[in-house]
Amino acid sequence: MSDAEMLFRIASLNAAYAAAIDDDRLEEWPDFFIDDCLYKITSAENLRDGNEAGIVYADSRAMLADRVLALRRANIYERQAYRHIIGASRLTASDGTDISAETPFLVVRTMRDGQLDLFVAGRYRDRLRDGAGKLRFVERVVICDSSHFDTLVAIPL
Repeated sequence: MSDAEMLFRIASLNAAYAAAIDDDRLEEWPDFFIDDCLYKITSAENLRDGNEAGIVYADSRAMLADRVLALRRANIYERQAYRHIIGASRLTASDGTDISAETPFLVVRTMRDGQLDLFVAGRYRDRLRDGAGKLRFVERVVICDSSHFDTLVAIPL
């Protein structure tokens, strides 16, 4: 497969991923990952300093599903909606099994009262795997440009 074809597939995956979150179809979110995956939200500063902990951390698709269930049934947070603006991906590596890519993003957040703000800017650092013609995330590290996080990071980025 050519790089252009792979970049198109990654762009399609990112568009579907963002639409599932932005359209409040969070139950679909774990399906973008393989069973034994990693999802982490961290800052560029933490990454640069070698700090492995993230403000959100899940190491399996089951943990992602549990997070969605908690959002729906247990967590209390102000109603809000996201709108992702996804940039062009660039391939960073391929080992024959997995493909690595980085993709810049912005998320605009709309609060219940209609207030809009630029919620977060950063990049996705992804490792992806093609299984049976379907591209999925093995690892998605959400690297936020700012190390200041709003306490309302409830919905996945």
